[in-house]
Amino acid sequence: MAPIKDHPQRLALTGEMHARPFPQLAAPSRVAFLAVKPSPDAAPQAELNALLAHYGAPRADASATHYYGEMGRFTLKWEQHTEFVTYTVIAPTGRSLPFAAADFAAFPDDWLADIEGERITSALLAVLPKPDEDEEIAGHLQDWFVPESLAVAEVLDGAAVVASDFRIDPAGHLRLALFTDAATGQRRIGRIVQRLCEIETYKAMSMLGFMQARDMAAALNDLDGQLSTLMGAMRSGAGTAAEETLHALLDVSVALEALTAETAYRFAATGAYEAIVYERISALREARFMGRQGFGEFMMRRYAPAMRTVKSTETRLQTIAARALRAADLLRTRVDVERSAQNQAILASMDRRADLQLRLQHTVEGLSVVAISYYAVSLVSYLLYPLAEPLAVSKGLLTAVVTVPVVLGVWWTLRHLRRKIG
Repeated sequence: MAPIKDHPQRLALTGEMHARPFPQLAAPSRVAFLAVKPSPDAAPQAELNALLAHYGAPRADASATHYYGEMGRFTLKWEQHTEFVTYTVIAPTGRSLPFAAADFAAFPDDWLADIEGERITSALLAVLPKPDEDEEIAGHLQDWFVPESLAVAEVLDGAAVVASDFRIDPAGHLRLALFTDAATGQRRIGRIVQRLCEIETYKAMSMLGFMQARDMAAALNDLDGQLSTLMGAMRSGAGTAAEETLHALLDVSVALEALTAETAYRFAATGAYEAIVYERISALREARFMGRQGFGEFMMRRYAPAMRTVKSTETRLQTIAARALRAADLLRTRVDVERSAQNQAILASMDRRADLQLRLQHTVEGLSVVAISYYAVSLVSYLLYPLAEPLAVSKGLLTAVVTVPVVLGVWWTLRHLRRKIG
């Protein structure tokens, strides 16, 4: 093969496809699962290494985003995601009954206390061999779960039966039961466990969007009421001036944009997490078990309404913001029209002032002719006085004779200058 230069990230991109292997486990086993939302200044890799150091296990790389390996008598699977970190600890079955609080003891108390973050969810999974009789499974489900919210289904063409009531038990953990067929391999059991943990994790993460949608309902109602009031004032044309209404509308728009910016990421993440939940449930290929509701039906009745609330809140926020923008545009148009009318009135007033100034100028020009003529007649008279005696004419008569031509000359000269300037 001819040599060719590889992209610098070719190996990393290919390795990423195989970087998160499914765990492998056999029945019976116990699984303790923990999902944490780290604080902004947390160091998840350091917390992982602290847990590994507690058991004397090899430490993970400081830049790792996943880890899978032995940890004492346990097997640990660790993953870092965009918003959360998950720990899955697999242990061989002990003498304790399923869902005993001791199953979570793989996470030391002092290590849990030092985690910089908040628990999103935690779960205990009991992986058991599938009994020969379905009634025996039904008996276990009756003992372990709340019947009213129990979801149970046969998955992967009879490979296993999974069950949960999605409630938090007195120890603070969710319970998930998995009864596996004898022919089901360890890798397949690991895939089922992984999908069950992902269903719970992404369900919990998507519910953060529901809580935010519920918390912002009051603010959204208030802004909607303000917008309706302002639009009513615009329609009636009464009340405050258009510019004041425009400023109030802009305040509402700013508040809506702030809410949009505050919730955009969470609502988008909620939609993505919801899609993953349904994808993981679909991958289980559920079949009804003893006439009970499955995971998909449970989500349809309990989970889907919350997600519809998030979608409707997001749509309502966008609709109100669009209404505010349209109202602001309409009101801005009205303000522009009012300003145009004011400008026209100002221009008309300026025209009247200019006309008055022109008339005043004409009046002043007439007075200027008289004043200039007075001085011009005086100057001409002084020039002609020496001719009065030879012509036997009095000075008064000489002045009277030159007055008319001088006045006409001054008038004609000023008019000529005005036309030339104009």
